[in-house]
Amino acid sequence: MSLNHFIPTIWSAKLFSELDKAHVFVGRCNTDYEGEISQFGDSVKINAIGDITVSDYTKNSTTVTAQELADAQTILNIDQSKYFAFFIDDVDKVQQKPKVMGEAMRKAAYALRDVSDQHVAGKHGEAGTKLTLGNTKAAKAIEHLAVIGQSLDDKDVPQEGRWLVAPPWFIAKLSLAKVISTDGSVDANDVWANGMVGRAMGFDIFMSNNVVKHGSWAAATPRHYMLAGTNRAMTFAQQILQMEAYRPESKFADAVKGLYVYGHKVIDPDCLVRADATFEAE
Repeated sequence: MSLNHFIPTIWSAKLFSELDKAHVFVGRCNTDYEGEISQFGDSVKINAIGDITVSDYTKNSTTVTAQELADAQTILNIDQSKYFAFFIDDVDKVQQKPKVMGEAMRKAAYALRDVSDQHVAGKHGEAGTKLTLGNTKAAKAIEHLAVIGQSLDDKDVPQEGRWLVAPPWFIAKLSLAKVISTDGSVDANDVWANGMVGRAMGFDIFMSNNVVKHGSWAAATPRHYMLAGTNRAMTFAQQILQMEAYRPESKFADAVKGLYVYGHKVIDPDCLVRADATFEAE
């Protein structure tokens, strides 16, 4: 729809923006290899050292045999490429304020972040541990957190830096159970800006509408694949390759286009848990 359809006689200096989702999943990844990419199709080889064997030693008897280090290698591919492009007609431009272009750029950046956030959330099937938590009332919410935490403990995952990303209904259950409070429970710089709503059972807890729905999801009984872990589990790399302002040949208009590439990899599945949970009415 052209701006002609809603240009008022006097433009407001403020624009009413659409409601935006918080982008959470990308922030739960490490970005250790981001500086090593420059274009679509790049790949980064990530090396890891295998386990070290510890053997018994008897003085004046044991012959020490050095173990050859074995390495494990995984590849981070920059295999996702997205673009945006929009224009403002010159007729519209005469009547609009510069803030329109700024808001359009903000929405373009938001859309790119949302695409990558959904991409990371969609990798839930690569989690090293998959739990089916079942129906969730408020009284069950803390028990579910304990089960998720134990599954990480069983694999020697450090407690430092643990996170959980959950849909709004699960956050509501935690609040009803007085497990977390969204009022003053975290630093004001963190709350809502990045989806963080509190801490409980050793987890930084985040809310996101990008948590993947289970195939049996229904409006009355939402069911989601929550993710939990540490940022050791996944790595993410992104680049804005091009951002250009131009004049389309067939239009009297100002236009902007951008090219965005990214890649994501689960590099330590043991540090990632998928928790299948279903809403149950109180």
